[in-house]
Order: sequence, then C-alpha cells, then structure tokens
Amino acid sequence: MKTVCLYFQVHQPWRLKTYRFFNMGNDHIYLDDFTNRAIMQKVARECYLPMNALLLSLINENKGAFKCTFSLTGSAVEQFKAYAPEVLESFKKLADTGCVEFLGETYSHSLSSLASVEEFKNEVKLHTKMLKDELGVKPTAFRNTELIYSDAIAKSVEDMGFKTMLAEGAKHILGWKSPNFVYTDANDNKLRLLLRNYKLSDDIAFRFSNEGWSEWPLTADKFAGWVAAETGDVVNLFMDYETFGEHQKASTGIFDFFKALPAAMLATGEVEFATVSEASKKLQPVAVLHSPYAMSWADEERDVTAWLGNDLQNEAFEKLYSLAPKVKKAKNKDFEYVWHFMQNSDHFYYMATKWFSDGDVHSYFNPYGSAYEAFINYMNVLSDFEIELTKIAKE
Repeated sequence: MKTVCLYFQVHQPWRLKTYRFFNMGNDHIYLDDFTNRAIMQKVARECYLPMNALLLSLINENKGAFKCTFSLTGSAVEQFKAYAPEVLESFKKLADTGCVEFLGETYSHSLSSLASVEEFKNEVKLHTKMLKDELGVKPTAFRNTELIYSDAIAKSVEDMGFKTMLAEGAKHILGWKSPNFVYTDANDNKLRLLLRNYKLSDDIAFRFSNEGWSEWPLTADKFAGWVAAETGDVVNLFMDYETFGEHQKASTGIFDFFKALPAAMLATGEVEFATVSEASKKLQPVAVLHSPYAMSWADEERDVTAWLGNDLQNEAFEKLYSLAPKVKKAKNKDFEYVWHFMQNSDHFYYMATKWFSDGDVHSYFNPYGSAYEAFINYMNVLSDFEIELTKIAKE
C-alpha cells in the first residue's frame, strides 16, 4: 500500500504601496490597503472558500480515508481576519475534522532561516502561538518558507521540537535516489524528512491547463494510475493552494478533477492518504539526506537564488536583518508589526533578475515594472522604518 501526502501552502504577502523618497519622514503608512483587500477577497472567492468547502465534503464522504496537510502563514491569517473572516472560519471547520494537519513554519513566510537562528526561532514561535490561538492546534511537523532546507536549518528545526520536516526532492541533492521514501537529516538522523515529488506535483500545479502538454487533458483516473505506478513508500504532492481556482481557473476543470481524485486513487486499491506526521511515523527512513547548502522548491535550480541571487536582493536582505536588534529593543507592537511584513520573502522575489529559464514565473507574480523599481520602493520604506526606530531608541 502506497501512502499519498497532499500538502498545500497558503500564503498572501502584505503588498507595499508606492512609497517615494519624498514620503520619508512624513508618511508612515506603508501598505497598499486597497490592493491587499482586493487580492485577498478575489482569492478567497475563487480559491479558498470553494476549495475548503470541497475538501470538507471529501473528508465527510470518505469517512476518514481522505486526509491532507496545510501550512498557513501569519501574513495570510492576518489578511483573513482583516478582509475575509469567513475563510478563517472555513479552515477552523477543516481543523475540527481531525483529518487535516497544520504545519509549523515562519510567521511571516520569511527568509529568517538564512539570516539568524535567533530570528528564525522567534518567527516559528510566533507562528506556533498563532496556530494555537486561531485553530487550537500545536504543530509537530514543519515546513520552511518555500521548502528552504539545509543541514543547518534542520538542526534548528529539530532543536525547536519538531519531529518531521518537508523538503524538495531536488535532483542535485538526491542524485539517483527517489523522493518517494522517508529520509532523515544528516545531523543526528532523528528528524524525519518528506520530499516533494515535483514531477507529479507540477503536473497539477503548472501543467494541468496546458493544452500543448502531451498528457492534456489530465483526468483523475489517469493521475491516480500514475501515482499507483510510482515505486517507493510515499508520494508527496506539495503545491500552492492557490493552484485551485487562481493559478488554474475553475474554467479549466481543476475543481472537478480534484473532486474525483480521492475516489480514483482509493479505487486503485494501492493508495491510502495520510497527513505528513502520520506518514513519517508509519514509514521507516531509508537513508540520510545531506544538504550542506540551502535548497528550495523554486525555479529549475531548486536553490535560494530566487530571493538572494543578485546584489539588490542581498543588500536589502542584509539591511533588513541589521535592524533586528533595534526592533527587539524598541518593544513596540506597531514596529513589530511592520518588522514582520517587511520580512515577507515576496519582497525579495520581486527583486529577482532571473529572466532566463524562469523569467515568466517571476514576472507573473511581480507587481513592479522592474527589479530595480521593487528594490527602490522596498528600501524607501525600510529607510523610513529605520529613521522611526532610531527616534524610539533616543526617547
């Protein structure tokens, strides 16, 4: 019997308004409230609400045989509460079923794991508290921002008490090995690792509506057959939740496909569903995964160059985290709020200059005209934030 883990990432960044040099010192409202509200309500209408309703229906119909796993960022939950509270209520209903696991991660969907162990642990602690307060759950498994993983990050995650962690099934790390098994970290072999099967995950997330794809149209029965034919113990299908209804519009048939998927998989007689923690407890690790350098699920390279691949990104990143001591010293809720949304990894993604193999992906999600424009806008906000922090320190 093969185990299938379905995992969905739910994240919405706080988008900055156009903030010019002349705003500095005068205007301390940094967010584009209109855009944030409009996007959240649009995605709630097209993805979160219909897909959550579908999942709840599938869980009830299958009487415990269908399960899935989520990670919800703090930024997304803040926007649910501000703009679409019915979405948070629908996630609470999923949590109450006992068939949905919620993972720990960084509160702000940040790159803190690449900056500072202290900041990383602060972010995870805040996220854990949020899950307890909003959904009444305590996470035991972890997924880092964009599946960023390394041996050093694994050590921090284990130190925080997590038993399981998700990572990308990257070829340059796996080599000849398959992502369809449970692995352990290279530090002390205690942290269980579940690796994304990116081929099958991307068949849904990216290729589903591509009429030029040789396998189009993709049906539930066809996909279930592929999963059943995979060698190994576990098939991890990890993707952005916005795949459903946002990246793949309802008109493509994505909801009909997913509605039929659990029954098609279970009908093979070779597949069962499990949450991430259930799979890691049930299955024995087969080998150690050694990743001396950070990898992720982004782009063809599966590294961190989508966020820290050029001088603009690195300058902004170093400047941001240089302010951490001042933020901590200020002990001010308003400054802490800004500190968290300025850590959204999306800000650095907008500054990417990788316009070759993955340029179309970067431009699709980028509200700015250029990487330089994104950098200048971000640094203007950060500069004003620093000025105000310095004032607080002097008082």
